[in-house]
Amino acid sequence: MRIVGRTDDLVLLGGLIVALLVIASPVIGDFVEFIQQVDEGEGRRLLQALIIITIAFVYHQSRKRQEIRLEAVTAAAEAKQATERAAEMERLVAFGQALARLLEEESIQQAASAHLPLLAPGRSVWVLVRSGSHWKPLTIIGESSPEERERAARRAVGEIDAPPGEDANHICFPLSVANRPIGVLGVAAQPPLADQHVRTLAAGAALLAVSLKNAELFREVHDNSVRDPLTGCFNRRYALEALDAELRRSRRSQLPLSVVMFDIDHFKQTNDRHGHVAGDAVLATVGTRMKAVLRGSDLRCRLGGEEFLIILPDTPLPGALRVAESSRRELAARPVQWNEVQIPVTASFGVTAITPGETDALAIVARADSALYRAKEEGRNCVRVSEETKAIA
Repeated sequence: MRIVGRTDDLVLLGGLIVALLVIASPVIGDFVEFIQQVDEGEGRRLLQALIIITIAFVYHQSRKRQEIRLEAVTAAAEAKQATERAAEMERLVAFGQALARLLEEESIQQAASAHLPLLAPGRSVWVLVRSGSHWKPLTIIGESSPEERERAARRAVGEIDAPPGEDANHICFPLSVANRPIGVLGVAAQPPLADQHVRTLAAGAALLAVSLKNAELFREVHDNSVRDPLTGCFNRRYALEALDAELRRSRRSQLPLSVVMFDIDHFKQTNDRHGHVAGDAVLATVGTRMKAVLRGSDLRCRLGGEEFLIILPDTPLPGALRVAESSRRELAARPVQWNEVQIPVTASFGVTAITPGETDALAIVARADSALYRAKEEGRNCVRVSEETKAIA
């Protein structure tokens, strides 16, 4: 709303102002007369006090502005630190979530290689895992010598003492589960780590330790479910599943596949003469010797009792015959030592190879079993090929 608008309004406002000045003129005159009556000395003192008050006020305002600026800088630094901590926590949570889904060491290795550089940006970082009395690398990022890493890891878990005066090039975080170290996470010591970064890496090491232990337990449970604990061989169920999988792979790759079945000769007599504990020792020895003869890709299986199956991927019939003959000689050449008795061990072998397009795993096992039965009929301690395989060959 406009108070002043037309010219008549301006004239009225001017008259009002003049009237107010006339009314106030005696008051103004009295105030001027009072000022003139103030003693000159008192005026100087008032002026000095006013100057002091002014200086104090200016100083107070200056300090207040400095405090405000300092508070603003501190708040900005704290906000930056909070942002960095939040980002670190996000990276740590992402690492934990990635590990939570993994139960195989190879997958854990990939996750560690992807996430650890984010937890220790710009630094060399590595993880060594203890395997018995040895240390094996899980993740190596950046440059550092294997000897330096192993020394740092062994010092971290107390296996060795640091030599006097040796500079620590790595900050190590033991990977411990139930107070038992299973590995070590190491990062470059320079530039110095902030306390927050140390706590983050320690938490990452704890997550990694739990994940590795879970993978170890899962592997043990899996092995116990598919392996015969006495011989270390795969059990019958896994053998048939593995043979079926190898058949499918062979059809895709058009590579050969052979199977060897063998049975320990006169095993019942061994049990009757020396006892079942001695028989178990014979079976365990057979499993160990098979492992020494076979390749890492070959599958050794115990079908039951004293009967074993060997699956030989990418192996034609001549190669399978050589494996069977080598295994036969290995068993026959060295009797099993049981207490003070040497128990002779021989076995009869049946060999077969798959036919093009074959899909029935049980049929293959039956052919190998037929050849094994013929080996027993023809004197034992020998190798025989299935009739169907000989006909195709």
